[in-house]
Amino acid sequence: MNIHVPEKLFPVDASAGPVTTNGGVTCDYVSVKNAVRAWIVLQFTQAVGHATVVQPQKATAVAPTGATSITTAARIWSNEDTAASDTLERQTDATSYAVTNDIKKKLVVIEVDLAEFVDTYDVLGCTISDSSQATNFVSVLYLVELAYASATPPSVITD
Repeated sequence: MNIHVPEKLFPVDASAGPVTTNGGVTCDYVSVKNAVRAWIVLQFTQAVGHATVVQPQKATAVAPTGATSITTAARIWSNEDTAASDTLERQTDATSYAVTNDIKKKLVVIEVDLAEFVDTYDVLGCTISDSSQATNFVSVLYLVELAYASATPPSVITD
C-alpha cells in the first residue's frame, strides 16, 4: 500500500512552530471527518525539567466547540532523549502522556483512535500542560491519514 505525503498522509502544523510551554499550549483543532487515522507528533526541548502532559482532545467544531479529553486509550511512542538515539519506545496505551521530568530533547508520537470520533465529535486537538518555564518549548504536528488520496487534499482546519 502506497501512502504519499501530503496526498494521503496530510501534515498539519498544530502549534505554529516551536512555542513555549510556559502558560500551557492549546494546539490547533482539525477536522478528522474524512480521516482514517491520525497521529499527534510532538518535539519537546526541555531546558528545565518538567513532567509536561500532552492531553489529546476531541471537539464538535474546529473553534474548538465542545472540546473534551479523549476517553479511548491511544497508542503512544516516545524518545525521551533524541540527542542520544532515534529509538521510539512503545509506551502503555493511555488517554494522555507525561514526558519525563528532566532536561532533554524529546519526541512523542500519539496515535489517536478515531473510532471514538463518531456522532458529534469529528475534530482532533490537544493541550500541553503549563511547565511554568519560559525556556521549555514544544512543536506539534498532526499527521492525518485521509480516507481518499488527492493531489490537492481538502483543508482540515475548517469544519
